[in-house]
Amino acid sequence: MPRQVYFQREAPDPVLPAETVLALVRRHVPRATALLSVDESGGEARTYAVDGDVILKVQRPQQLRTRTSLEREVVFLRHLAAAAPDLPVPRVLGYGREGRGVEYSVLTRVPGVAMRRAGLPAPAVEGALIDLGRTLRRIHDLPQAAMADSGIFPGDRGLPDLQLRVAESFWAIDERLRQHGREWAFPTPLERLAVLAAGAVPRGEPLVGLHSNPGPEHTFVSPETGRFSGLIDFGDAYISHPAFDLRPWAGPGHREAILAGYAAERPVGPGFRAIWRVVQMLAAAATVGSGGDGATAAGEDLRRLLAEAGASP
Repeated sequence: MPRQVYFQREAPDPVLPAETVLALVRRHVPRATALLSVDESGGEARTYAVDGDVILKVQRPQQLRTRTSLEREVVFLRHLAAAAPDLPVPRVLGYGREGRGVEYSVLTRVPGVAMRRAGLPAPAVEGALIDLGRTLRRIHDLPQAAMADSGIFPGDRGLPDLQLRVAESFWAIDERLRQHGREWAFPTPLERLAVLAAGAVPRGEPLVGLHSNPGPEHTFVSPETGRFSGLIDFGDAYISHPAFDLRPWAGPGHREAILAGYAAERPVGPGFRAIWRVVQMLAAAATVGSGGDGATAAGEDLRRLLAEAGASP
C-alpha cells in the first residue's frame, strides 16, 4: 500500500492572482468572468471557484505526492463521462500545465455542500448514503480497461496484492501506536488480526477503479433537502476491491445504509461480503487504536466481526 511520500516540500506555493485564474479557465471556458472564492481545504490541491459553476483545481507544488494525481482524476472523470454521463460527478472542461509550476484541471462544480458541513439529521444521512452506495456501485460496474490500460492507476493486480494491502493496513495501526507511545488495547494482537484478515480475503474477486475516499468531505448533499447531490475529488483513485470504497462509512449505522444502496439493484456475493467484513475490521481496529470516545464500542464491534469470520479474540 503506497505511503504518504511528498516531494518538493520547499517549493513555493503562491495563491494564483485572479487574472491568472481567469486566463487559465478561459482557455477552456471562454465565457468565464469572475473569481469568487479560493478553497485550500483539499490539502494536495487548491481550488478556485469561478462564476459559481466552474472549478479551477491546481496541484499545490509542495504537496506533490505519488498517491494524488490531477491527471489520474481527469482520466477517471473522462472515463465516467463517456461510459455514464448522468453520474453526479464533476465533468472535465480542460486540463493542462502552465510553465514549470502549475498543473491544473478545469471542472464543473457539483452542486450542494460537503456532508460533513451539512448538519443533516440521521434519516437524511441514511438516505444520502443509500444514494451514494448506488452511485459507487454504478462506478464499479463500468468497464475497467480504460483505467487499467492507462498506466497511471496504482493498486492491486491480484490476490497477493490485495492480501498485502489488508495486512499492511493493520501494520500501519501498530506503527501509529508506536509513534504515539500507546499500547494496543484489545485481546487479539494486531499481528494476529492482520493474518486473520488477510487469510479471509477470497480468491477471484473483481478489482476495479476506486474513488479512494468517498467520505463526508467528498460526498455532497443539498443543504435544503439533504439529498445526495454528487461525489467529488477522484485524485487519490487506485485499483482494488470495491468494498474498500465503502470503508469511510464502515461504522455501525452508516455501513448498513451504504451497503443497502450498493446492493439495491443487484445483490452482492459472498466474496464481496467477506472482504466488506475485513474492511469493517480495519475500521474498528483503527478506532480501537485511536483510544478515543468510540474505542470501547469499536472493540465490541471487532469482537462481533471476528466471531462472524469464525475467529475469536
